[in-house]
Amino acid sequence: MGKCNIDHSHEDVIQKLESQQDFLPELLGKDLFRFLKSKHSQQTLNELFHLLKKYDLASEEEQEERNKKLIQLIS
Repeated sequence: MGKCNIDHSHEDVIQKLESQQDFLPELLGKDLFRFLKSKHSQQTLNELFHLLKKYDLASEEEQEERNKKLIQLIS
């Protein structure tokens, strides 16, 4: 994934999560919503947004890789 120079707001990340929720493992989706109830750095928000972006279009292998990164990010 290429780097993006756009800072994504907390609201952007929540909207992106909502749009991809049906494609994420259920427990991971719940954990991400729980994680987003707190404030996070701009870097964390941007990283989350890009891991969620076009998640539904990613191959199963790519989704598994993103899942690992998402879990790492919120742990």
